[in-house]
Amino acid sequence: MTDGIVIQESPTTPVQDQPVEIVERKGKGHPDTICDAVADRISVELSRAYTQSFGRILHHNIDKGLLAAGQVDCRMGGGRVLEPMRLIIGDRAAPGVGRKTIPVAEIVTGAARDWFKQNLRHVDPERHVRFQVELRPGSSELGAIFQPRRGPLVANDTSAAVGYAPLTPTERLVLEVEHFLNGPLFKGAFPETGEDVKVMAFRLGRSMTLTVAMPLLAAYISSEAAYFQLKTRIRRAIQSHVRRQPCGGLQVHVTVNALDRRGTGVDGMYLSLLGTSAEQGDSGQVGRGNRVCGVIALNRPMSGEAAAGKNPVSHVGKIYSVLTHELAMRVYRQVPGLREVTLWLGSTIGHRIDRPTLVAAQVSPAQGTSLRRVRPAIRRIIQEELDNLEPFCQALAEGKFPVC
Repeated sequence: MTDGIVIQESPTTPVQDQPVEIVERKGKGHPDTICDAVADRISVELSRAYTQSFGRILHHNIDKGLLAAGQVDCRMGGGRVLEPMRLIIGDRAAPGVGRKTIPVAEIVTGAARDWFKQNLRHVDPERHVRFQVELRPGSSELGAIFQPRRGPLVANDTSAAVGYAPLTPTERLVLEVEHFLNGPLFKGAFPETGEDVKVMAFRLGRSMTLTVAMPLLAAYISSEAAYFQLKTRIRRAIQSHVRRQPCGGLQVHVTVNALDRRGTGVDGMYLSLLGTSAEQGDSGQVGRGNRVCGVIALNRPMSGEAAAGKNPVSHVGKIYSVLTHELAMRVYRQVPGLREVTLWLGSTIGHRIDRPTLVAAQVSPAQGTSLRRVRPAIRRIIQEELDNLEPFCQALAEGKFPVC
């Protein structure tokens, strides 16, 4: 049983009622998102290999990753890769127990290659990416946390995380637009587009500017005129999609590739050879991308942890980052009369992960709803989730909760 669950009325106005809101999402081809997604895929595959070989997940944190941009010769009609991207995977991973080991480096590079093959259509990980694995065993003190024991493990860090629910109309729209642009229907209609999609929303009152950055593949572009004609069609498709979304009455103005300039040739067009700016224009790093809820929402409180790649059974930087969002959404859905829920969890290293040092919820009751009436239900939901944390951690280990 967790003592001291603090439940308060939120001191702030719900975000969707605030006059200014800023939300961003980096799509799956963005270098930062690539780093997060690959790091977490590696953690899932290592967790599987550890469980198969040792019956439990061993110490690992794959949350120090860097994707160094390559070099390409990109021009209208095509181009070639001059220097491949380099993905550096670092931090800690136990090689095994005693004399029994697993091939950590092979698992890491295999998981990374599989992710590229499954998510970036024009990136060949054998030719376009070089992999550098810099994983070493962890300290004996942290490694001891993962020794067999009954019940949940203890936290391997003193840390805190925050989650919230529900997403605002602006947050939902940003998330939906990126999913649409990287989805099979849009890519089928517009195969000329790359996966490095970035969506940024600035909302002022009921008016929103939605800026989309998305490269067009050089192999499909024969002229400047062809580029801008295609861009016009893409913008119309986005506008049509936005009109079909429940935007809460927002007036949305859509801009695509705002840096483009007619009359300047390739210097005025967002062209890509492989569909990601990591081919030349931008590097990426774990922890600089989307929060675990899928967006970067500047009006919201944010955790300082990079959840992607951290181990799913002891590192609260991952466990609590995801759990706070799941808990906030469950409270919002199951407790009538709440407009917004924000939930914090804090840990102390060496303490059980199902017994946080800090549990605090701030809620915005709807008119006519008293905090006194909803407090018992909120407390019960939080306690139930903490009492059943092991299945949640197992689901994390299997990659059932996206972290970017």
